Formats: sequence, structure tokens, C-alpha cells
Amino acid sequence: MTEITEGSLLWQPTSDVIENANLTHYMRWLAQNRQVTCSTYAELWQWSVENVADFWESIWDYFELKCSTPATQVLGKRKMHRSKMPGAEWFVCMEMNWAENIFGKRTDAQPALLYKAEDEALTEVSWQQLYDQTNRLAQVLRESGVKKGDRVVAYIPNIPEAIVAVLATASLGAIWSSCSPDFGSRSVLDRFTQIEPTVLIAVNGYNYGGRTFDRCDVVAELQANLPTLRQTILIPHKACKSDGLVNVQQWDNALNNAAPPHRMSFEQVPFSHPLWVLYSSGTTGLPKPIVHGQGGVLVEHVKSVVFHNDLKPTDRFFWYSSTGWMMWNYLIGSLLSGCTAILYNGSPGYPNMNALFELAAESGMTYFGTSAAFVSACIKAEITPNKKFDLSKIRAVGSTGSPLTVAGFEWIYANINETLALESLSGGTDLCTAFVGGARTMPIYAGEIQGASLGASVHAFDDDGNIVIDEVGELVITEPMPSMPLYFWNDPDGVRYAESYFEMYPGIWRHGDWIKFNDRGGCIIYGRSDSTINRMGIRMGTSEIYQAVESLPEIVDSLIIDMEALGRESYMPLFLVLREGEELTDDLRTRLKNKLRADVSPRHVPDDVFVIAEVPYTLSGKKMEVPIRKILLGQDSGKAANLGAMRNPGSIEYFQEFARKLAG
Repeated sequence: MTEITEGSLLWQPTSDVIENANLTHYMRWLAQNRQVTCSTYAELWQWSVENVADFWESIWDYFELKCSTPATQVLGKRKMHRSKMPGAEWFVCMEMNWAENIFGKRTDAQPALLYKAEDEALTEVSWQQLYDQTNRLAQVLRESGVKKGDRVVAYIPNIPEAIVAVLATASLGAIWSSCSPDFGSRSVLDRFTQIEPTVLIAVNGYNYGGRTFDRCDVVAELQANLPTLRQTILIPHKACKSDGLVNVQQWDNALNNAAPPHRMSFEQVPFSHPLWVLYSSGTTGLPKPIVHGQGGVLVEHVKSVVFHNDLKPTDRFFWYSSTGWMMWNYLIGSLLSGCTAILYNGSPGYPNMNALFELAAESGMTYFGTSAAFVSACIKAEITPNKKFDLSKIRAVGSTGSPLTVAGFEWIYANINETLALESLSGGTDLCTAFVGGARTMPIYAGEIQGASLGASVHAFDDDGNIVIDEVGELVITEPMPSMPLYFWNDPDGVRYAESYFEMYPGIWRHGDWIKFNDRGGCIIYGRSDSTINRMGIRMGTSEIYQAVESLPEIVDSLIIDMEALGRESYMPLFLVLREGEELTDDLRTRLKNKLRADVSPRHVPDDVFVIAEVPYTLSGKKMEVPIRKILLGQDSGKAANLGAMRNPGSIEYFQEFARKLAG
């Protein structure tokens, strides 16, 4: 077998794939209806970012989206007479509803949802069932006093009730926000107290990894500390208590007793009316409450799932996620294609690492959405799922969350199937989408993302604001997109919003990632730009170092910290989590350093190597490079890291002691 390296050609679309791609159909429609002729994806992308108003208007018209009042102008101006950023106003004077457009795909031809939990059989939820339950819950919320602009929050896993709840909330013009029940009470309150919710929808327990986790005490704490709550709707877990909860309706009782109208009503709201509040990872301070609009999410998600994931009504789309990650919101957006969305509630590694592949075979999954971390875990576990299960229906795999390594690309093609399109994606909570990702009409190369998404003017900038090719630079977006945040909650003057994205390059969105584009338009993400290592003038994303380090079988996880600072000599320690039973021997040290010299550069061999019990992670699964760097450089840990936003807050203690030793 030919050795696969970065840039190796792994997949090319056949003539049939190109002919049937949604992108091809759209290009023909543009030629017929807009007199816009594009023969390649590169030409289509160029047109979309040079003519952003025309492009987004074409999205509305192509998909025949519903509104009660049409726009008078696609791209208007807001404060300070700017049509760019921040402050772009989209689809001026339009009135519409996001949930109404979701139900515009209602059909009897296939189910809306497939649902699987660890301890339950796979079940179907028809579009009619989804509609009826949403209509009933909307009536329950109405009777609880929920009106347009009120906040409905949820402490809930990835279950069908969560989809019902967000649709019902949006149908009323209310604003949704959710947290996964693995979040502790402090983390949830840090989020929900900022937006003053009216109704809480919650579970009192959940299952994960074969265990039951009682969350009754957390729900009680939320009730006690959210003074604006008027009602709690509880989805009970049979093995968990509900003592001490007040003013509670049981989900089933509430829906069964509701008397909704025969036809669901959809509150018509402006295009820029808030749909939901998502949150940044919150490594320092309170999490940023990011507000997205109903219309912006609608046009962005329908564009993304149909053109970049190539979803069709016959597809069965899966993305492993929790309700605390924006990919869950994106999963709901897949319904805009008319496909069936697959929900999984539980651990991807229980009872073993084949659990999701068994689900894929059982459900007839055609799109398998995952993370680079899961693929890495599969490699470590040495599983071969296509030898146990029929995975031939999977025509595409998506990966996001962190950069997918060349080894990850190779493993997917060898262990799922050879004909699939592997779409590595990158985006963020900030825009609730992927702005670089797949294009089904283009080839796929190992280690690369295929290119920038339509309507996303993504580039690599150097420090002076110049576009660079074949060079690592800051990821920027130079034209506005409809799903950019409307604002941050409790940031009336937009100061925090502007500081977050527009401080480095005024009028240009700076995302905070390193990216490199090549001359064919493909790109590679190198991790967060504020955690990038700069050794002797050579900049390097931490992902490349992790790829080399974690390829050694003895190493389970790692964390690299560059402590170079103004007036201080560079010091770069590497922290390792070893596989059980392994030790940091001289031989392992030597092989590790040789690997880094060979795969990365001699400049990026660590000064010291230490063994730790666990790498600190945020609740959203990101290594906490920046907070740990701040702690090791002497900042108080209480200011450097938000323990309530961590998956494993006890892991900080090692680095606090390490910092004391450095200072001493």
C-alpha cells in the first residue's frame, strides 16, 4: 500500500457523484435563474464572497424558504452606516419563523428522527409525532406565560424531547438555551443566570457509560438560584429521585393535558430576532452568551447541510454531540434538508468503542459525524469496525472539534469504507456552523479540509493584515455572514463583542485559529492562535506536536506549553498521560524527541517531559493550553481558569504546584 502523507490524494468524486451533487444542481439553477455561470467550486465560492447579498438572496429563493413579510433589502446598514462588520443587517423588514421552516420539510416518506440510548432499542419519531408533540409543548409554554423574547432553558441530554423543546420555544418567538446534564450546577448557573429564564426543562438523571447519574440536587439548585423561573417541566428518570423540586410539571402529564390548536401557530418575528443563546468555552470569566438570529441560522444551516454535507431527503444524518455543543444545534439544522436526523444518548465508548458503528449499521446511517478525538481513540483501541458491521451505506464522514490528523484520514478509509467522502470541518460556536469544510464535487487530500464554505470569505492573514498562501496565518473572515452573532447578552454597547473578534483587524472578523491555505484552496487548521508555539521565530500549532507525540503507543494524551514571554527565556515543557502500566523510560524519551525532530522540527523538542494523571479539559472537550500557560507564567489560577467550566477541575492542582516550583 502506498504510504499516505499530508496532501496524498485519497478520494475523487466519480462522474455520478458530481452529476448528483446538490452543488451541481445549484450551479445549474444559478445559470438558469440568475445568469451566473460557474463551472467549478472555486468559481462558485469566488462569486459567493464577492456578491454576498446576491448569494444569500439566492439561498432564500433556491430553497423556497417561508416568510410572511418579504425583505425590502438583503443587506442593509446598521449603526455608523456600515454594511460590513460588525453591524451588518440582513433581510431588512422580513418576518419569518425558523421552526415553521423546519416543519416545511414535514413528510410521511421517512421519519424525522431515529433515537438510540445506551440501554434502549432504536426507535423512530415520525414527522407527525414531532409536530404533534411540539404543538402540545408550545401550548404548555403559552399557558406558563411564555411570550416572544422570553428565555426557555434546558438541562437535558440528546433526546427527542430536546428537539421538541427547541422547536416549540422558537415557534413562540421565545429564546432557547441548553446545557448538557453532565455540567455541574455552577457551570449551568454561570450560563443561565445571565439570560434570566422563565421556564426550565430538565431531567433529574441520565445514563452514561453504563452508569446512572442522579441530577435531582442540581435541578433543585438551579430552581433556587434562577429567581425569574416561573415553571419547571421535568422529564423524569425512573431510577432517580425528584424530592425537593417545586412548581414542577411532569413532561408527559403536561403534554397529555394540553389542548393546542389543530394547526400549530408560528409567531412571525424579524429575521434578526434571537433564536438561541450559545456559550463560549468559558476558560476565563463568565462564558460569553452568544446570541444567534432565527433567520441567520436558517439560511446558514440549510446552505451548509445541503451544499457542504450534500444531504438529501433519503439520507440519515448523525453527529455525535451533546446539547451543550453547537454541533447539536447543527444536527437539528439537518432537518432542513428533509433527511432523518439520528440522535444518540450515551457514551461513544460503551459498552465498547464499536457502539456507534453498531448504531450506524442498525440505523442505515449514511452520514457519520464525529470528532478527531473519537477517531484517535478508535486508532488507540485498534478496532476494525467494517469487519464487524455493514457500513457500506455510509457515503460520508464528517469530523470536527479539533484538527483531523493524516493518520485519522487513513484510519477512516481503511476501517469504515473506501468510497466515502471524508469531510473535515472547522467553524465554531461563534457562528454556529463550519466555515471551512466539504465540497462533494472536489477531491479529498490527506490531512486537508477541502476549502472555504460558500458565502464565507475565509483567509489566512499575516500580522500586517495581508492574505498569505502556503503560510500559517490568522483565520479571518472578511465579509459578513448572516449567522454571525447578533450580539452578546448583557453587552448593550457591543464592546465585548467587538473586542472578541474585531480588535486585531478593524472591520475584519479574527476567529482565533491558525490556518494555512494551499494554492488549490485546501486548508489546514493548526489550533488556537493564542496557544500557538513560537520557537526561535518558527510558529507551530500545537496540533502538529500532539499528532507526533500521541502516535507513540505508550502515550494516551499530552499537553505542550510554551512559556516564552516578554523578557523571559523560552521554556517548553511537555506533559504526558501514559497508558496504564507504561513508564517514562530513557528509551521512550529518546523515541519521543526523535519523533518530534523528524515530524515537527528540532526547535520544537520540549525542554522537559513530565508524566501527569490527566490533561485539563473544558466541558466542551478542548485542552486548556492557554489557562495552563497563564498559571505556569504566574497568574492566579482562579483568574486563569474557570473550574466550573472544566471537565476535570482537579487536574489543575498539579500545575499549581508546578508553578510554585518554577517560581521558587
